[in-house]
Amino acid sequence: MTGTTDQPPTSAAALTEDAIVRFRGDRPRRGWRRAVLRLSGGLVNPGVGPEEALRQQWRARIRSPLRGPHRIAVGSIKGGVGKTTVAACLGLVLAENRGDRVAVLDADTDAGTLADRLGVDPTESIRSLVDFAAAQPGPVTALTDVAPYLGLAGRLHVLASDQSPTVSEALARADYERAGEVLARFHDILVTDSGTGMVHPVMRATLAAADGLVVVGSPTVDGASRAAQTLDWLYAHDLDHLAADAVVALSMDRTSDAVDLRRVREHFARRCRAVVEVPHDPHLAAGAVIEPARLAQPTLDAFLEIAALLADRFRGAAPPPQV
Repeated sequence: MTGTTDQPPTSAAALTEDAIVRFRGDRPRRGWRRAVLRLSGGLVNPGVGPEEALRQQWRARIRSPLRGPHRIAVGSIKGGVGKTTVAACLGLVLAENRGDRVAVLDADTDAGTLADRLGVDPTESIRSLVDFAAAQPGPVTALTDVAPYLGLAGRLHVLASDQSPTVSEALARADYERAGEVLARFHDILVTDSGTGMVHPVMRATLAAADGLVVVGSPTVDGASRAAQTLDWLYAHDLDHLAADAVVALSMDRTSDAVDLRRVREHFARRCRAVVEVPHDPHLAAGAVIEPARLAQPTLDAFLEIAALLADRFRGAAPPPQV
């Protein structure tokens, strides 16, 4: 019958410029190939190079349609390995390359810095949203009611943690579960920047709800061993599926010639789905507000690859809840 198809429905995220503009995907966007295209007035098109073709492939995977809300946890049993940086950059890449809503939640109970890294004023916080939701006679049904509690970094929605350690400690597992439920009602992807305590109730709640996991480590003795301990803990607590399917992000800010990087990579490659190195980037190392335009291309490539790996699981997300 005319107008019908056997193909599964897709989201608006599929209607990208690369997808619907003829030959757009074959036009180089940087380097000598772009220069030749411009100087010839478009008459000579050398096509995209292998690196740019790979980026296009990553972006196409990131734009995979979702069956329902998808939650990604970013964590490590050790702090100081770049966990918040990975969560922030992952959220920015997902939000920039998709047409739906993406949010990041700071679940660090020790006055997390996610909002600071994304240039968001943490006037409102997870406690504010939880108190608002708890005061409602029923489920929150309008994004306009939630928006005042969220910051905005580009297209990315940000829910900050409380900056008072006393308030943060008072938040229970049920509070974080409620905040996650509210955000998942209005966002297609929710990235959670987790705290460092694996046994903390908030961390347990984050892992219980996660559809995907990024474990952050570094190619140092302490950074690699703590990332491995994170996987050990998951396997020991019946979270084998998360551990086996995890993506390990190795932050290269701290490196040493005394450490055999090949052996570190091989160890994690045997235990989880993928290992991606995030190269040292002076802009990220400064610890200031992350500006995507100032990131080096290899850094952007690393986060594109991580996002693409996570997006490979989007079609397996659970059906959305009824609102």
